[in-house]
Amino acid sequence: MHISELPDVRSARNPVGPCIEDDHEQLDNQEFLARVRNAAAVLRAHGIGAGDVVAIVLPNRLEFVVIMFAAWRLGAAVTPVNPGLTDAEARHQIEDSAAKAVITDDRARGVGTLDVTTVTAARPAAGGSAPDAVATAPDALALVIYTSGTTGRPKGVMLDHVNVAAMCRMIIDGIGLDETDHSLLILPLFHVNGIVVSVLSPLLAGGRATVSGRFRASTFFTVVERARPTYFSAVPAIYALLVALPDEVRPDTSSLRRVICGAAPMPAELIARFEKRFGVPVVEGYGLSEGTCASTLNPPGGRRKPGTVGLALPGQTVAVMDGEGNLLDDGAVGEVVVRGPNVMRGYLGLPDETARTVVDGWLHTGDVGRFDADGYLVLVDRIKDMIIRGGENIYPKEIENVLHTHPAVLEAAVVGAPDPVLGEVPVAHVVPLPGREITADELVEHCRGSLARIKVPVAVSVTDSLPRNPVGKIDKRRLRS
Repeated sequence: MHISELPDVRSARNPVGPCIEDDHEQLDNQEFLARVRNAAAVLRAHGIGAGDVVAIVLPNRLEFVVIMFAAWRLGAAVTPVNPGLTDAEARHQIEDSAAKAVITDDRARGVGTLDVTTVTAARPAAGGSAPDAVATAPDALALVIYTSGTTGRPKGVMLDHVNVAAMCRMIIDGIGLDETDHSLLILPLFHVNGIVVSVLSPLLAGGRATVSGRFRASTFFTVVERARPTYFSAVPAIYALLVALPDEVRPDTSSLRRVICGAAPMPAELIARFEKRFGVPVVEGYGLSEGTCASTLNPPGGRRKPGTVGLALPGQTVAVMDGEGNLLDDGAVGEVVVRGPNVMRGYLGLPDETARTVVDGWLHTGDVGRFDADGYLVLVDRIKDMIIRGGENIYPKEIENVLHTHPAVLEAAVVGAPDPVLGEVPVAHVVPLPGREITADELVEHCRGSLARIKVPVAVSVTDSLPRNPVGKIDKRRLRS
């Protein structure tokens, strides 16, 4: 089955079975198919066909999923646009992807000034007769996902249907999804994790999905108690916010079989705090958009090792490589590289950048890591985040891990600050647990007990919050500035 045929297959198997819902409505399988066919008719009436790109500028709502399948039904690809972008940022993505149409709501802003067709997302719309699904090649372009731009202008990651189908199968097998699973989507749909882990995978497994709107820690468990999902996928920042809820918040989490963490390493202390408080196992994984989402996972049915990001997903090869391209043995530290059917087709319009990132089939992640004795991947840090102090390499994550062991610390981020003599020195930014007081001197002394002198932060800033990018990762570029 081609993934574009999923609405038809689900409707044929169980027409009135639950499929997808959001904060406003819910659709069964036959209703979902009808909406997809209707949206495909609207897109076709606006000239969309095979090989085109459709930009979707929408918040989290089920129309996004409907339009995505409608575009695939016509053989077109989709580029999801963060609705929070500025006009200039959105313009870059729409123009760079050569989108032929933009699907948006009443917040279109400057989109109308572009040479594209703008279609307002609405439920019923007259678009002529509903078209049958186009026979789409497996290697046809499915998604163009734009990076968060932490190292420069956002780049378009080209993912074809082979990438997406392979990734979904790996997620289904790795997490153990089946027809009884119900995902709660809280991550943004402009990110591949939200699309693959929380929508496509449960639907392909025969389960269902609930698309939640803007995440709010104070109301999140009310949504969980109402929707009764079996899992959700989130980033460490969300788990930190949930752990920081007042002690009297004691929700019913009995429907959750497991929760998933990705996008950034989750401190072992935070995992322990969440599991102890809410009684739900945290399954941590690792991956990136260029690998269609995930490459490793702590096995839900096996040994989970907090502090690691787990084992390679079946169908992928994950290794560690030195600067000369040699694969390293377990225990050795080097760049994490990935190979498999999930590796992107390349960066849109950037052949040189693609050639530097995918070499001999290996996706170079830019992350430093090592494998422990059991084959679990331990992330050391990002190569670009490494601090060079007087010629010595310092990995901020090592310092952050020590800071997280302090009982009053909720979050920590360490960056390099310029120094006229040493080049760079480590500086820490720390968020305390609610109701806990902590001083910079106390944190520096805590670090001295576990770190070599050169790794101890020269300064610590205790703050209420840390800056984040649109996906929820700590924005270290802003901290450096």
